[in-house]
Amino acid sequence: MKGNKKVVLAYSGGLDTSVIIPWLKEKYGYEVIAVCVNVGQGDELEGIEDKALKSGASKVYVEDVVEEFVTDYIFPTLRAGAIYEGKYLLGTSFARPLIAKKLVDIALAEGAEAICHGATGKGNDQVRFELAIKALAPELKVIAPWREWEFKSREDEIEYAQEKGIPVPVTKEKPYSMDRNLWHLSHEGGDLEDPWNEPKDDLYMIIVPPTQAPDEPEYVEIDFKEGIPYKVNGVEYGPVELIRVLNEIAGRNGVGIADIVENRLVGMKSRGVYETPAGTVLYIAHMELERLTLDKQTMRFKDMVAHKYAELVYDGMWFTTLREALDAFVDVTQKNVTGTVRLKLYKGSCILAGVKSPYSLYSQEFATFGEDQVYNQKDAEGFINLFGLPLKIKALMEKGKTK
Repeated sequence: MKGNKKVVLAYSGGLDTSVIIPWLKEKYGYEVIAVCVNVGQGDELEGIEDKALKSGASKVYVEDVVEEFVTDYIFPTLRAGAIYEGKYLLGTSFARPLIAKKLVDIALAEGAEAICHGATGKGNDQVRFELAIKALAPELKVIAPWREWEFKSREDEIEYAQEKGIPVPVTKEKPYSMDRNLWHLSHEGGDLEDPWNEPKDDLYMIIVPPTQAPDEPEYVEIDFKEGIPYKVNGVEYGPVELIRVLNEIAGRNGVGIADIVENRLVGMKSRGVYETPAGTVLYIAHMELERLTLDKQTMRFKDMVAHKYAELVYDGMWFTTLREALDAFVDVTQKNVTGTVRLKLYKGSCILAGVKSPYSLYSQEFATFGEDQVYNQKDAEGFINLFGLPLKIKALMEKGKTK
């Protein structure tokens, strides 16, 4: 390769990216600039700069974008109601375009000619990273070691790391691939590759296994303003702290585990176990508040938008005109999604326990089974006659044909 011989690596400190640093230097002679984008990985970032330098990086960036992650990626997706295949709350999916955006910024600032990522050739992340790079800086090259290097498995990588004296947080005994951020923690690989295997209790790191959760239910109240959560149990929090508080509350009650065999973009099915405590509570609360404040037609159409939005995010198409256009629609729908939702958390379950809003479209006076002064029940007869007219005409036609 020609140029200034600099490459920016999306560095996590995990097995793949730890091995990639010496591999890039041996294979291409690159100066490797490691970039760790903090989207809420927590204590996983401790000592990461020193580790990258010891692995052979010439320079290390640690970029804190947690608040941007929440306000510009998590909350828009939450407001859209986007859930992939009915279960997956997109924790990895919407982190990737933000990480890629920061990689591009640093690559351009450093005069690098390429960006490298550790996503495998079987996964979705390769698409998410590379579509974002193409949208933001199409002139940059992309290096994806998993599509060209000699390693065939994670076991091969572990052996290479041991040869190079590179410490990695993975062993052959517990070879899970994990991705963590403020929103979720995902687990793949190992014994989870067989969908018949139940996840072991010691797999979970941020959620208490439901059977070990408290024997008494816990109630939590969440306040929303135009579809954005801002209070928990009457206390106002910033975006990041609000999710941390809900992670703690939901996590200790065993809420937020999703075990799913999903359809990857590359065509195969894969099995993942996701811990998303705050996200699970927020999605349920937001959905219930919308039930109260959105009219029927808007709600039905928004369900279709949510499905498409989730597909776009999952497929790595964040930086697209369509996603921005869907956001514009969602913004209008959320103007009256303001109010309070009370939820009951108990041993892995999250149940609605009350909802109220100043913009509620629910009218007790109209809906009551008791006496009211606003609804004329005789009106229903004419409505049913007109609503059922096509059925009546069809039946008369068929009856006439049988004579």
